[in-house]
Amino acid sequence: MPEPSAQPVSELLAKWGAGDEESLRRLVPLVYGELRRIAHRHFRNEASGHTLQTTALVHEAYLCLMKQHPMDFQNREHFFAVSANLMRQILVQYARRRNAAKRNARNKVPLDSAMTLFPKQTVDLVALDDALNALAKLDVKQSRIVELRFFAGLSIEETSRVLGVSPATVKRGWTTARIWLSREMRATPPHDA
Repeated sequence: MPEPSAQPVSELLAKWGAGDEESLRRLVPLVYGELRRIAHRHFRNEASGHTLQTTALVHEAYLCLMKQHPMDFQNREHFFAVSANLMRQILVQYARRRNAAKRNARNKVPLDSAMTLFPKQTVDLVALDDALNALAKLDVKQSRIVELRFFAGLSIEETSRVLGVSPATVKRGWTTARIWLSREMRATPPHDA
């Protein structure tokens, strides 16, 4: 599916932000492929028996968007960043529920080598979420950079547009955040419950 042009997506986002519910219905077919790509990123190397699938994750995120008041999205990258963050929250909630149901279970997510925070490691998604929340308390911007780069799959340039900062600032924040998270993840005990 070819990538939709930014103009119609941005126009529909603006109309939806102004309260036009029909715009959201028209928006979904234009962004569905990209939302599936983002969801697929989360599942790329998951175990084959995972009960939550790409389509279900996209639909859960869509339902979360529908429940919220119309949002004021800056642009299409901002929309995809918010959607990726919703998917992250859904997956973390899912992992926490599974951990609670299965004592000593570890929900691991192999991280994509192109966007890896921890080279060639499998990371506990709940521990990563906890570490990101701790990072947000120290530096919200660095936490947002990780969310946008890792979970939404945005480039340095796209991340800089969403955050309204220079690409150099994003690169510095990305490097610093990866170092901090790597150290934090090594110091965090496994989540068993």
